[in-house]
Amino acid sequence: MRIIQGVFACVGRLMISIIFLLSALGNKILNFSSVADLMAAQGMPQDDILGIPAHKYLLCGAIVFLIFGGLSVAAGFKARLGASMLLLFLAGATYYFHDFWNAEADQKPAEMIQFLKNLALSGTMLFIIANGAGPGSLDQRKKLKSMRGDNTHGSQGTDKKKNRHSDADSSKSHHNLRGTTPESDDHSTQLPG
Repeated sequence: MRIIQGVFACVGRLMISIIFLLSALGNKILNFSSVADLMAAQGMPQDDILGIPAHKYLLCGAIVFLIFGGLSVAAGFKARLGASMLLLFLAGATYYFHDFWNAEADQKPAEMIQFLKNLALSGTMLFIIANGAGPGSLDQRKKLKSMRGDNTHGSQGTDKKKNRHSDADSSKSHHNLRGTTPESDDHSTQLPG
């Protein structure tokens, strides 16, 4: 059953990530100028920073968040961080590009669908942030490996404590056999015998 859970979780994370990776690689990178123009038209900041409009920096940041966040969630490596990056991207993209409440009447249904899609994806990111990547992820393997390591060290420490207690118990028994009480090393108290 554990193998099936791992396979399903891996496939699920990959399916979630595909939309973000394809958005970055197949749309935003290949159509950088037209996406940047669309961002400017939607009211993104256009102030020049080192001679480059701010919305182009924002687009570069969005691409980085999409790629690293998507790969992180897909592999299950630092998945909470990756999901946080994707959640931030979704919040900005949804607010600026899928504000169905400001859309023309004929565009409202399509924008509402896009808004709800992003809302569902945001919920998915919150779920990953809350619960981690799940079985079959690199995060899970690292956690299991560290738990095995802690158990090994923990059991050795427990064994040492047991040895100390058994040594103390045997010395008490030795005192009793010698005819003294464990509280005193004095030979004056003899057991009848």
